[in-house]
Amino acid sequence: MNPRVLVIVNSASSGPRRLGTWLREKAIDVDEVVGAEQPLPASLDGYAGLVMLGGGLMPDDDDRAPWLAAERALAAEAIDRDLPTLGICLGGQLLAHVAGGEVAEKTGPIERGATPIRPTAAGRADALFAALGDEAPMIENHQDMITRLPSAAVLLATSAAVENQAFRLGARVRGVQFHPEASAADLARWDDAALRGEGRSLPALIAAAERVHDHNTAASRALIEAFADEVRAGVPV
Repeated sequence: MNPRVLVIVNSASSGPRRLGTWLREKAIDVDEVVGAEQPLPASLDGYAGLVMLGGGLMPDDDDRAPWLAAERALAAEAIDRDLPTLGICLGGQLLAHVAGGEVAEKTGPIERGATPIRPTAAGRADALFAALGDEAPMIENHQDMITRLPSAAVLLATSAAVENQAFRLGARVRGVQFHPEASAADLARWDDAALRGEGRSLPALIAAAERVHDHNTAASRALIEAFADEVRAGVPV
């Protein structure tokens, strides 16, 4: 029987995309739950891993997203169990929030498009982040940011504008601000008018992401495959 990973979708338009494909190719069963449409499981029993995706929300934005209370409980359970976990964008912010860090809305520099992510020394020694080498381009689309990591967290990666790009809690719970599940093709769905209001050009962002597509894809896939290996190496609960 293949190990199962719970994937929580916090925005119906931001599903697992290539991340789901890569996990399935590693013989991982993916249980995808859209928070706005389906109840989240009451616990992580039966799951060998957890992925929490982005969604344009704050970790405690319960009025707009009432399922976040249940998601926070699952995140706390994953931390307590040291279950292989990957929190992406909102998912990473949620892990930081649950573990005692701080997340601020519309704070700090806006990052859009392909962004060089640089692992720290701890990141280069990490089972997942070693895949990024000294630097790898990853897709970004945020301004909300983790302003303070939990005291127990290990910083794994930074960018030129944002210090807290990735972190680890325990041995197997990781949060990332960037989007390994997204590629240059996903930028075509972005709001060109809104980007122009920021002084940015969507065609230019797409062209820049396309130039580093191969590097981005290789690093993203290696990171997700390393996560899958960690899931498979664990004992299903």
